[in-house]
Parts: sequence; C-alpha cells; structure tokens
Amino acid sequence: MNIYDTIVQIIVFGLGAAIGSFLNVVVYRVPAGLSVIWPPSRCPKCLHQLGMGENIPILGWMLLRGKCRHCRTPISPRYPLIEALTAIIFVIVYNRFGLSIQTVGYSLLMCWLLALTLIDLDTMTLPNSLTQSGLVLGLVFRFAAGYLDNNHSIVGGRDHLIQGILGMVLGIWAYEIVGILSSIMAGQPAQGGGDPKLMAMIGAWFGWKVIPLSGMVAAVFGLMGFGIVALYSWVKSGKTTGANKLSQPLPFGPFIAFGAITILFEEDWLISTYQQYTRWHYYNLSSIILLISLVLLFFWMRKRRLRSSFYSSFGCEKDVCEVCDFSLWIDVKRVPIAGTLFK
Repeated sequence: MNIYDTIVQIIVFGLGAAIGSFLNVVVYRVPAGLSVIWPPSRCPKCLHQLGMGENIPILGWMLLRGKCRHCRTPISPRYPLIEALTAIIFVIVYNRFGLSIQTVGYSLLMCWLLALTLIDLDTMTLPNSLTQSGLVLGLVFRFAAGYLDNNHSIVGGRDHLIQGILGMVLGIWAYEIVGILSSIMAGQPAQGGGDPKLMAMIGAWFGWKVIPLSGMVAAVFGLMGFGIVALYSWVKSGKTTGANKLSQPLPFGPFIAFGAITILFEEDWLISTYQQYTRWHYYNLSSIILLISLVLLFFWMRKRRLRSSFYSSFGCEKDVCEVCDFSLWIDVKRVPIAGTLFK
C-alpha cells in the first residue's frame, strides 16, 4: 500500500464516520416522524445544542467521556459504534471496488441497509420513506453504472435499468407470495409490509438474477438467528418461559440486509458453491422454489404473533398497522430503544 492509498483510505474513513453520525439522526428521527435536518443535534434532557467539538464523529463521544457536557446525562455508546461501523464499511467498499461509480453507489446502499436494519430492530418497522428512496436511488445507480461501464452508452444504461426494474418487481412479488403462504400456514399475519419493499429495493440495486440467491441467504441467516434466540431463551428462562418469548415478533429486515451484503461481497463464491450442488443455474425455477421454502420454514418456526400485539404496547388500537402510517400515530416517547439520544 502506497502513501496515496493510505491518504485516500483516511479520507474515506472520515467521510464514513461523518455519514454514520448522520445515520444516527436518521435512525432516531425517521420512525418518529421528525425532520432529519432541524433542529440540530441536542441533548433531549437539557436541550443544549451540541457544538462543533461535541459533534465530531467518534472522537466527540470520547472527549465528552460519554456524558452531556451540561447536564451530565449519559450518552449511549451506540452512537460512536455506528459511526465507526459506517466508516469501516466505507473503507471495505473502497478497497473492494476502488475509485469507481460502484464504490459511491454501494457505499450509499450500505447506508440505507444499516439505517433500515437498526430501525427494524428498534421499532419493528421499515419506513416507506427509506425503502422507496433507496429503490429510486438503486434504479438511478443501475442506469449510471450501465452507462459508464459500456463506454457511455445509453443502450448499456437502459439494459441495466431494465434489469433493476425486473429485480424490483420480482423482489416484491416473491415476498408478497411468501407472506401470503406463511400467513396461511401460521393462521395469522406472519410478515410485515416492509419486508417485500426492502427486497424490491435490493432488486433495484442488483437486478432480478440475484433475488432468489439473496432471499435464500436471508432465510438461512434468519433461521440461524431464530436458533440463537431460541437457545438463549431456553437456557436463560427455562422451557416454558423461553417458548413464550419465542412467540414475540422477530424482525426479518436485518436478515434481508445481511443477505444483500453477502451477495455484494461474495456473489461469485455463492454462485459457484450453489452450482456444485445443483444442475440448474441459480436464477432458475428451482432456486425460486427453494427460496420460498426456506422463508416459509423461517416464518413457520418462529410462529410470529400479530404485529398488532406489538403495536398495542404503544396504545394503538389498529388491528393491522400499515408501515407507511407508522410515523403518523406512534408516540415518540415510547419507542423502546430509539426513543432517546442519550441513555
């Protein structure tokens, strides 16, 4: 590694940390229906507006020793961790794709996936404002990448754009079908409305050919996550109590995001591994059948309760809550994890 690469990586790391700081704002404010621009970052207890030195990504938290300078309210270490994680992701993407349109595009994709993952873990929702904007950005990226990779050819951009549109349609249709079938098997709604939209967003970024493979990877991650939660609940709370805890809703959005990230960095290895065990190509009908089977298995094993049982804890009287309406009626102060900047 020469001095030029080192300097570029330092710049990329700093840029990633700064964007990670903004992602903290997005994760907190978007589910609450608040503006991500105004007011500036401040302590929710004493309302002190953070100064330039206090807003330095990662270092600001360390200089403040994890507390507000004015009221000494503790600041959650989650914020510098997200900033550092985003910075590391940016460096990894740069090292993989170099100075290219792919580095810019996939860094933005990682930001969307990280924000959606954290919001889904916090509030069990995938806001439309993020999935839809990510979808549009993905289609723009497909056209730009196709245009630049084919000697500034409009035809190349058009072909890539068509692949993205097909991926969007296949992604949302496949997961809508999975949601219907899994709800029939479970006897109750088993999938949130945001999961198909997230898969449509991923299809817009990568094209239709990766949807079956990405979905299978997400389902495998989901089954692994379910197994870990099941084992932990069983050991910690005993058989009866642990079984009751397993009826709690489990967000699937993070697993879809992990599947997309795996495809981004390990697509060639996954395809070659897949083709060693089947005679069909990975985007053939057999892959779609396997995708649906794995996702159905995931939803059947966890036996999710109605999402309304989760939302009832916020005082909502709706039987089925639409993701797009979430920010209109949710009580911000009662968001379980994302409800405060300082903890």
